[in-house]
Amino acid sequence: MEQYLLDNFDLPAKNPSEEAQRRWRSAVGSLVVKNRRRRFRHVPDLDQRHQDHAKRRSVQEKIRVALYVQQAAITFIGGAKKNEYQLTDYIIKAGFSINPEELASITSKHDLKALKMHGGVDGISKKVRTTFDRGVCATDLDTRQSIYGVNRYAEKPSRSFWMFVWDALQDTTLIILMVCALLSVVVGLASEGWPKGMYDGLGIILSILLVVMVTAASDYKQSLQFKELDNEKKNIFIHVTRDGGRQKISIFDLVVGDIVHLSIGDQVPADGLFIHGYSLLIDESSLSGESEPVYTSQDKPFILAGTKVQDGSAKMIVTAVGMRTEWGRLMSTLSEGGEDETPLQVKLNGVATIIGKIGLRSLLLLLLFPKGCRWLLL
Repeated sequence: MEQYLLDNFDLPAKNPSEEAQRRWRSAVGSLVVKNRRRRFRHVPDLDQRHQDHAKRRSVQEKIRVALYVQQAAITFIGGAKKNEYQLTDYIIKAGFSINPEELASITSKHDLKALKMHGGVDGISKKVRTTFDRGVCATDLDTRQSIYGVNRYAEKPSRSFWMFVWDALQDTTLIILMVCALLSVVVGLASEGWPKGMYDGLGIILSILLVVMVTAASDYKQSLQFKELDNEKKNIFIHVTRDGGRQKISIFDLVVGDIVHLSIGDQVPADGLFIHGYSLLIDESSLSGESEPVYTSQDKPFILAGTKVQDGSAKMIVTAVGMRTEWGRLMSTLSEGGEDETPLQVKLNGVATIIGKIGLRSLLLLLLFPKGCRWLLL
């Protein structure tokens, strides 16, 4: 029966264009529909979709401009004064032959001249003590992480519980209640004396403290849950070659020298160099804002973290991880700005402000004209 229904009654979706939907909604909404919000609650909000698309394009443009400005500044500084990368005794004793900053700059700057000077991809693999068929040894992972860094990005410190308490105290309604509690205490002490005059004001103060603590605890717990969810989302598993075998590891355990296997849909976990592959197309729109994919080959072997594999497959050698990658530098630059409120938070804050203003005006009228307000209530 189900197969019969699928064969005879399964109709494809029309998929009208956004312009056609907008014209239909405008024509029907102006003549037939009275309650537009309820009538169109199950259809996409075209205006909101357009705003989200414009916001996304704006962020991509900022990232692209920041990338170009950074590359221009680095090129200018490098042309004015050539940096001399030196090997420390610890790096030499560990058996490595290239400075981590120099290794990261080769990929981030797309420096073919420096890559050829070090012997190409084969020379880089020898200097970081790895081979294409066996990968790195599991016994020297700690040494590689201490020299070349770990594959984690710097995050903002979590907000403490008392910061959420302070935010809860900024509510307009609670501020009005605090003023009312103070006035109640003053009037009560003047009229009834101590301690009966404190009862009403003290009750309001205890209610305010209870609301503030419950709100702060709820927001603090929610922030911890969001942080755990974000860490779980970032914990991507990738395939690498280690000790001569293919393994599946977490992106956080990746080290410089690892041989990473890339396929369609994978997110590039770190900066690296192309070893070999087939028709590898890299989507760099999340990093540079350019919609055209970049063809990567042995002539253009540079692969940046944060990009995605759009087509093909390949193997790459990791040259930079964590904050030494181009993606890590850009994220640290963009994270310096403040956090914007969501549209829902803006609307809720506006409603709370309006309610607070109405309550404050009603309180003033009650204090100035008590008899008139009582007559209106009756």
